[in-house]
Amino acid sequence: MAPESPDPLESLEQEHDERRRAEEKRGERHMWWYLAYFLFGIHLVALVMIYAVTHSK
Repeated sequence: MAPESPDPLESLEQEHDERRRAEEKRGERHMWWYLAYFLFGIHLVALVMIYAVTHSK
């Protein structure tokens, strides 16, 4: 008996799922970078404001 060839639909669905997982992972990584930049910016602004308040006359 010859080995069965894989179903083309199954292989397409598997490729699609792998691509979707890779895209989700990339999107999640970008989201964490955006969050890091945002939090860094907030702290930078807070430090400048603290400096301005403490050095005002």
